[in-house]
Parts: sequence; C-alpha cells; structure tokens
Amino acid sequence: MKKILILFANPKNTSNLRLDEEVREIKNTLQLSPNREKFHIITESAVRIDDLTRFLSHYQPTIVHFSGHGSGTDGLVLEDNSGHMQLVSTQALAKLFDLFQLQIECVLLNACYSKEQATAIHQHIDCVVGMNQAIGDRAAIKFSIGFYTALGAEKNYEDCFHMGCTSIDLQGIPESLTPEIKIRRRRYQTALPLNSVESGRDNGICNNDKAWQNRSVSIGGNATGSAIITGDSSTANIDFQQVSLPEPASVNIEVELNALRQILAELESSDRRKIDNAIADAGEEIDKPHPDKNEVGKALERAFHYAKKAEGFASAIAKLQPCLARITAWLGTN
Repeated sequence: MKKILILFANPKNTSNLRLDEEVREIKNTLQLSPNREKFHIITESAVRIDDLTRFLSHYQPTIVHFSGHGSGTDGLVLEDNSGHMQLVSTQALAKLFDLFQLQIECVLLNACYSKEQATAIHQHIDCVVGMNQAIGDRAAIKFSIGFYTALGAEKNYEDCFHMGCTSIDLQGIPESLTPEIKIRRRRYQTALPLNSVESGRDNGICNNDKAWQNRSVSIGGNATGSAIITGDSSTANIDFQQVSLPEPASVNIEVELNALRQILAELESSDRRKIDNAIADAGEEIDKPHPDKNEVGKALERAFHYAKKAEGFASAIAKLQPCLARITAWLGTN
C-alpha cells in the first residue's frame, strides 16, 4: 500500500488558496479508482516547520504532496505557532528529505515558484515535481486530479506527471508547462555485494575487527596520472605521476561513466544510494542533446564526496585512475 501524505499550509497573512478543494478532489479521484485499496491518504493542515520531521517520521509516506505558497529562492511557506507565515529554506528541505530517501518515492510541490526546492530535493528523492512559476488554483487542482487519476490506474510517476499536465491543457488553462518533473529512472541499478567482508576469513582476520579496513586516504600531486599506493593495513598514501590527458573529442563519456559506475558499485558504503543518485544524475545530463558539463562535474563531485569515505576506496584507486583521466579530459575546466 502506498501512503500519500498531503501537507498544506495557508497562513493568515497570505492570499487565500483553494486547498480544501484540492484535497477533496484528490480523495475523490482515488476513491473512484478500482485500485483504491492500494492507497492510504493522510492529510495534515496548517503545517509548521516542526511538523515536517514529525509527520514524515510518524506516517512514513511513499508520496509527499505539499500544497500552498512558494517563495522561489527563499523557500516554501509554512506556518508559525500563531498561524502566520514562516519560511523553510531550500537547503533545510533537502537535508530533511535526505533522511527519508529510503522510504519516499515521490515528492509533489504544488506551490508557486517551487522549482528550486524540487531540484534540491531531487538530490535525494528519485521523483520530484515543482512549479517553474506562479500557478493558479484551477491549474493546481486540475494537475492533482490528472496526476492521481493516473496513479490510481497504477501508472508510473512520469506518466502521472504527464497526465497532470494534460489535464490542465484539456481545460484550456494556459499553464500546462508550469509543472516540471525531476526524475531519476535508475536504468543502472546496483546492489551491495553480499558478504563483502567475508574475504577477511581467508586471511584469518576476524570480521568483528574493523581495524584492517582502509579508513584514511591521502592523495597528493595530480590525480590524472598513474597511482602508486603505499601504507599499512589501516592507512594508504597515494601519489600520482602526471600524464598527458587524451583529446576530449576522443572520449566516449557514456562508456567511461558506465565504467566508473561499475567500479564504485564494488565499494561497501552506507551511502550507496547517494552515490548511485549522483552517478544517475550525471548520466541523465549526459543523455541530453547538449549536456551541461558543469552539471556533470558537480554530480560526479557529489558521488566522490560519498565514495571516498567507503571501505576499500584506496584499493580502487588503481582501477579508477584511467577512467578518471578520460573523464577529466572530457570535462575540461568543469
């Protein structure tokens, strides 16, 4: 059963929205679905900042739907204890959803100018919908009706999004391009290696003793050359000998990214999902007709931020080096 948590806020000192009507339409839409027993709707109104963590922890939803006001770069509008407007920042929202990324599949921000929050949350949640400009009540309600009609028919989230946009268009409302979806299709799923620490038994090492695992890595010089690894059982010092990079045009970036993905998939890490998300984001950008190399670079930087903390990262350096050299060439200054 998918739990749908609908949160809405309309503080006293903000313009009045038809939020009750939107909630009613969502409930009616799913109630009419032949698959209605597969969904459980929970609604919470007058949401305050402290409520967010409480509700996400208590209800453990699959889908989080927020309706209310957005404020662009300033964040989303919630309520304070007296019912007046209080903003929650984009960065804080991203950190919050990071904590629930294993349970939440989709976040829908049905609020004006919420595109920036959707982008930030998408670092951790595979599917996020936001609005790239102001959206009127009618359009917001019709989008919800279309989205949950498709969900009730057990369509995937991307199809639900398109049904929502189409529902706006069918009503002749000129706002069908206002919703935007950020989705990670996970074409390359990776799994944690089973019993990855079992190899220690072959060397008479007790699996309860973690002292032998690589924890400290020191990298010096230029990371585009060949690696020389030295050190003892708990630390590794890695020096690099500088080499020439290939011509950017000679690099097949799709092949190199896939190779990078496979190498990082061998690492045992509690941040596995974060690494996979970042690599998937890089792949999604590369698939575009004109990829933004800066976006690819930032996604890979995020992947290595988590990967370098993984057990066995030092021993993977030698395999990573040639792949990283070619990716570095393709990225250039990015």
